[in-house]
Amino acid sequence: MPRIRFDFGELTLEAELLDTPTAQAIAAALPISSAALTWGEEVYFDVPVRVKREADARAVVTAGEIAYWPEGPAIAIGFGRTPVSRGDEIRLASPVNVFARALSDVKALKAVRAGTKIKVTAVG
Repeated sequence: MPRIRFDFGELTLEAELLDTPTAQAIAAALPISSAALTWGEEVYFDVPVRVKREADARAVVTAGEIAYWPEGPAIAIGFGRTPVSRGDEIRLASPVNVFARALSDVKALKAVRAGTKIKVTAVG
């Protein structure tokens, strides 16, 4: 599977793209530069990609799933509770397209602050 890298200043996160229309659209738009926004234990950032919500879109994700939020449009990486979570679930604002899986612990994103510059690139 193709991989992408998220650079958040001192922190990097690699992810494996899934075989979805959203993953293809994100890959085609690379490299992407943006600035981080945070919402509870979620980092998200605007991207210049427009994709419709996929049939299997969902609001609750698991740690390590990397999602595209059509309403943004933005990439959203949830790693814990958000203001709309119930219990310990990772619930994003509305249904998202999961397009990649992180290859390391996304809880490290707790260190990312709003305004942090982000660069997303292809690996290899």
